[in-house]
Amino acid sequence: MISALYRFHGHNSLRYVYTNGKAVRTQTITLKTTTNDRRKYSRFSIVVSKKVIKGAVGRNRIRRRLFEYIRTHLDQIDGIHDVVLICTSSELRTLPASEITDQLDQLFTKAGLFKEA
Repeated sequence: MISALYRFHGHNSLRYVYTNGKAVRTQTITLKTTTNDRRKYSRFSIVVSKKVIKGAVGRNRIRRRLFEYIRTHLDQIDGIHDVVLICTSSELRTLPASEITDQLDQLFTKAGLFKEA
């Protein structure tokens, strides 16, 4: 789990990213991002709807897996962004970690969040 310093939630913060952010999609995850010049650090949120997975155990498992990816790749993020990862498929609960990492690498690269190599 990442520090509370890098997380955000709440209807107004999420609504701002939903309306002003750019979306990048894969089959299982949608990434919405917008720049935030008022902050010192990038902030991340993960949304897993009850429509996708009914049980809280499954939703929390997906959140833990995605936050772990963010924690390990936090130093590669370029600039200050508000990022929302929206889970659109229940496959993430049982998908191997390597496939999740590959999908998230693609999303973050497409969105331009990683530093230039």
